Amino acid sequence: MVETLSVLICTYNRPDMLARCLDALLCRTAEKPDEVVIVNGGDERTDRIVEGRRQKAENSIQIKLLKTANKNLAASRNVGLPHCTGDIVAMTDDDAEVFPDWVARMKQLHAEHPEAGAVGGAIVGAQADSFISRLSDQVTFSAYPTARYVRTVPGVNVSYKRDIIEHIGPQDETLFRGEDVDYNWRIKKLGYEIYYDPSVRVLHHHRPTLSRFLNQHYMYGRAYYLVRRKHPEMYCVYPHALARPKDFFKGVNFVAAAFYEPFIYAARMNGLADKLLAYPLLLANQLSWRGGMIRQKLLP
Repeated sequence: MVETLSVLICTYNRPDMLARCLDALLCRTAEKPDEVVIVNGGDERTDRIVEGRRQKAENSIQIKLLKTANKNLAASRNVGLPHCTGDIVAMTDDDAEVFPDWVARMKQLHAEHPEAGAVGGAIVGAQADSFISRLSDQVTFSAYPTARYVRTVPGVNVSYKRDIIEHIGPQDETLFRGEDVDYNWRIKKLGYEIYYDPSVRVLHHHRPTLSRFLNQHYMYGRAYYLVRRKHPEMYCVYPHALARPKDFFKGVNFVAAAFYEPFIYAARMNGLADKLLAYPLLLANQLSWRGGMIRQKLLP
């Protein structure tokens, strides 16, 4: 049985990026999606982009445009998910461009892995000439050299079996980041696997400046704390209490890792100059991420 595939894209006032995203999905994929659902939380520029691509797209592709007030990504996805009718529901973002085999690989991997509620893959930086983009390649998204089961995959490159979505319910709109981590953990708690394959790829436009890169990870840190507060049993880099000896060791490592992990990531950079420049910036990134957790814990 050939399964159908819907793609959900949420966007907010980035019409140029959305245009590139839709061109990659509608024009450059070898196998086309059956349906594309776009949730626009922004202005009419997005509407014009979608209408123009609808006129150029193959007649077999159904393109839906939904309007909503911009709250956060989880809220926009919850608007779009009920309108996705495919057997597989894939998600990407307006700042990403899928590779030509993306649709075919998503379908293939779901067929090969019925135990997987979610399938995802690699995120490749679009600006190889940008040092900040190369830093993001190291630390923003988890990457693995081979296919495997994982704890989570990012919402910019993921697909779900439709019956899992119907079972798991909506995404958590109280989370301003980390909604994908929460969603995937809820899937794992139902007994399904999360499967990662590096051959499923999207090109991603990372944050272009150092300040935006650091703020991104600061916000991720705040969300990390919120998700772990919601799921105390989830894997976590810090101890929830200091009741046992291993809790103290975990607490010490939480502090120490901010200084030794940048060495690990910097060593993966190409060229001595990049390695030397990367360490202080990656140290700042680690402090921003951990600082976000601490800040969120201190908030009333």
